[in-house]
Amino acid sequence: MDTAANSDYNVECSEVGSAVLRLTLVNFRNYRYLRLNLDKPFIVLSGENGSGKTNILEAISFLSQGRGLRQAKLSDVKTFDFFANQQNAPTFINNNGWAVSAQVKRLDESFNIGTAVETVSKEVCYNEIKEVERRIVHINNQKISSQNELNNYLSLIWITPQMDRLFLSSPQNRRQFLDRIVYLFDTDHARRLSSFDNLYRQWLQVLKSGNINNNWLLSLERQMAEFAISIAAARREQVEKLNAFIEKNPDDTFPDAALSLDGTIENMLDEKPAIFVEDYYRESLFNLRRNILNSESSSNIIKTDLNVLYKKKNVPAALCSTGEQKSLLLGIVLAEAKSLLAMKSFPPILLLDEVAAHLDDNRRHALLSKIKELKTQSWLTATSPFDFSDINDDAQFFEVKNNTVCEY
Repeated sequence: MDTAANSDYNVECSEVGSAVLRLTLVNFRNYRYLRLNLDKPFIVLSGENGSGKTNILEAISFLSQGRGLRQAKLSDVKTFDFFANQQNAPTFINNNGWAVSAQVKRLDESFNIGTAVETVSKEVCYNEIKEVERRIVHINNQKISSQNELNNYLSLIWITPQMDRLFLSSPQNRRQFLDRIVYLFDTDHARRLSSFDNLYRQWLQVLKSGNINNNWLLSLERQMAEFAISIAAARREQVEKLNAFIEKNPDDTFPDAALSLDGTIENMLDEKPAIFVEDYYRESLFNLRRNILNSESSSNIIKTDLNVLYKKKNVPAALCSTGEQKSLLLGIVLAEAKSLLAMKSFPPILLLDEVAAHLDDNRRHALLSKIKELKTQSWLTATSPFDFSDINDDAQFFEVKNNTVCEY
């Protein structure tokens, strides 16, 4: 459904450094087709839980590298209908998948970014061919070779309700949170992670196949060690930079955090040269072969954890109250956004899903004021638009209901 829009929708957004000016969804989640024209720094989406507010934020998140804010499989994003006479079985409307496109503003330039899904044939194991879905990306109607190029046109930072429990959840969730931060500052980080994962899968496949080729395994282990050390070094460097930024720019509302890494490689890099740690990791992989062959559990020592400390109280984030954890998360994200703006000269767009939860009126007002200072566009969701009534003059309000989006 097209929303009513001012044809000159650059007027208000001319005051911000980054913005989505037009967003189009095709067969994305609960939207067969949706187009939004935007003209304000704040975009507020309100509606009942389950109405599709987060789906719009997820669509925008696919304008960056990776699998979006839900880490979803590409096939799970396609639109489907539920039919009672089929016992609520999903029926896909378009087998060709989904698409998201946007006109994006960065400083004084604008770009058209589009992403969609295509089905290709891929050799998955020796002579076994399988059809797989992959995401393709176009910028100004030109297909790009790597999603990492998106970082040159658009930076995105998001907070979802699931992240409220970030400090209590698994180390994997904290690693993903950290790696998203590193992506924004180091575009090669995503490539390193993907390359390591591909090598690791090959290594496991060779070991479990029974067709052991020692030279091949040694080659894979050498490459894995190189990427593992590069990944760990990038994480360490970003944590150090973010800590330094927070130390130099303390927040007057949200608690300052101290970040640290807890991982074998990172700890060794504090004391040993990289070449020594690389040799150690390669030898560790060699020693893990026996565990894999015997189907025993094995630890992948690239799996570090991100520790967060409430500096003023000297208390680990996991032991803080729910409100303090939310405030710590917001403090980290604000520091990340400010640091990124200082480095890139254009700010990240913020996707804030139910961000007002667990915030009192004073902190909600302070958050909106600090976001406004970033001079960027921010997308906010809530069950009621009144949560953001203090930004009426700077916001565009939409009601999300019955698979449609209507502007107030």
